[in-house]
Amino acid sequence: MTPDPFGQALLDYQNNGTADDIETYSSVAGKDILPINHFFRSYPDMPKLEQKALDLCTGKVLDIGCGAGSHSLYLQEKGFDVTGIDLSKGAVETCQLRGLKKAQVLDFWQLKNQKYDSILLLMNGIGLCGTLDKLPGFFELLKSLLNPGGQILTDSSDIIYMYTDEEGNIEVPQSKYYGEVKFTMTYKMQKSKAFNWLYLDTNTLNFYAKICDLQCQLVLDGSHYDYLVKLFV
Repeated sequence: MTPDPFGQALLDYQNNGTADDIETYSSVAGKDILPINHFFRSYPDMPKLEQKALDLCTGKVLDIGCGAGSHSLYLQEKGFDVTGIDLSKGAVETCQLRGLKKAQVLDFWQLKNQKYDSILLLMNGIGLCGTLDKLPGFFELLKSLLNPGGQILTDSSDIIYMYTDEEGNIEVPQSKYYGEVKFTMTYKMQKSKAFNWLYLDTNTLNFYAKICDLQCQLVLDGSHYDYLVKLFV
């Protein structure tokens, strides 16, 4: 059975009202803690970037990397036709237990013959792309899923601050884009395989969006190097 520490933590929290935090290890920050209750927040407790993205949604919605389903559930309650997808079986089961009508285990890269008016990639969701060289294909697939007049709403963070010392000197790796990070997750006795995650600065995002004939509109800046953008044809 493929380890699913993220999904198991979500299920434990859903079923028991509590769960241990997930321990993450990244190639940039080392060990860190990911609180599980972070994924069960209601709209008033979400960051402004996420609230704004939800406020901008129109029509038929796809929530990619839906996690515990908090964004999808909010939109469903507002009457939207929303589908949440995630690679984690535990995450999708959590969504279903919480009442999300359309939730399925699905690899984004396998999506085809579907059309949406709004596509959500929240909580650094663009990171699902993995590495910078995959970004053009990622954007082209997103474009293929949009109805005319559709939009992609995604947030990310410029992690240049992780490479900046107290004197303001910046030292980034020369062999790859500095926003490419490798992660593992551990929950209790389960440990995930290593996976790639991508953080983008706005200039790089704009550059690749233009290559793929996408308009990129900065919607909102966050409080710590994060931002929300709207991508559209």
